[in-house]
Amino acid sequence: MPVLTWDIFCSVVDNYGDIGVCWRLARQLSGDLGQTVRLWVDDLSSFQRIRSELDASRDMQMLQGVEVRHWNTPFDDVEPAAVVVEGFGVRLPDNYIVAMTACKRAPVWINLEHISAEPWVDGYHALPSPHPKLPLTKHFFFPGYTAATGGLLIERDLVAARDAFQADADAQTAFLRALGVLPADSEALCISLFCYDNAALDELVSAWSTGETSILCLIPPGAALTGMSTILGTPLASGGRVVHGRLTALAIPFLDVDDYDRLLWACDVNFVRGEDSFVRAQLAACPLVWQAYVQAENTHLAKQAAFVDRYLENLDAAAADALRALHDCWNRQSAGVGEAWAAFIAARVAAAVHAKAWADRLAGGGNLANKLAEFCMNQLK
Repeated sequence: MPVLTWDIFCSVVDNYGDIGVCWRLARQLSGDLGQTVRLWVDDLSSFQRIRSELDASRDMQMLQGVEVRHWNTPFDDVEPAAVVVEGFGVRLPDNYIVAMTACKRAPVWINLEHISAEPWVDGYHALPSPHPKLPLTKHFFFPGYTAATGGLLIERDLVAARDAFQADADAQTAFLRALGVLPADSEALCISLFCYDNAALDELVSAWSTGETSILCLIPPGAALTGMSTILGTPLASGGRVVHGRLTALAIPFLDVDDYDRLLWACDVNFVRGEDSFVRAQLAACPLVWQAYVQAENTHLAKQAAFVDRYLENLDAAAADALRALHDCWNRQSAGVGEAWAAFIAARVAAAVHAKAWADRLAGGGNLANKLAEFCMNQLK
């Protein structure tokens, strides 16, 4: 594959999802495909939370083969790359756009969109959008689940690394022990909880506390930990643990992207949110419950329902109904989540088998970095 220069622009809007996706894309383009990548990030402190070796005080540094640049304002004059990627529709600096028009050959300009399972995405993926005033054209690139979309970010060695970890009980035990998990916790159902503020959490905690199944809930810093602390009446910080009936809540440290993958691989069920953790949970081959980012007029509910419809294909009716109800109650933040959880527990074995089959299906489908690189190279022919 020919080597192109890439500029990826990321504005950290919602903590870590935006930079998580942009970083994984940049790293895969560089590491798996040998491309030359600059990643421009406006909030290096948030980036440092998911890559601890990053120095947030430096305007330029190399990180795993990617040149990381601080996106300052005003923006320095630089020569644009052959491919320019806007992470999730971020607005490029005006002087950078002007510089794009001065290039001997106009860069391939990509707007990397949010993932969606909605059917309309197939028809909009890769559509051109000419600039109203300048001789530039932007293309919309949609991650998705069909051959007509951009696929998902799946690193070349991801499946092998996941399968090796999940087959190695000692590796899992050592990883969880480092997070504060005790040998006595081994009989409990292990759940990771990463969510936005959610009014249904109180009822879900009640169901976990009074149910027949022992629950170990691992909670990184964020809204989930704040909510759990309030519900249990005990402030939780990293390493803190509270036992409440059948529930043990354990606050864990904030993890970098690779350790977060291992957390998802090690848990029996993963509650995830937004975009990056959502995709990684699907690739973890374990049952997941997704909270979509809340949008005006409840448009996020249509997005969530479209994913659930696609995800539950080929699952038996009882298990599908249980998973659908749990996703629906969780995203509507409504009563009934406790009853939905009980139904999920009854269908958990079928849900786990299905989650593995779904992950295998995704791994055999389109890879976003590869499809994006192929698209951009075709545009430059």
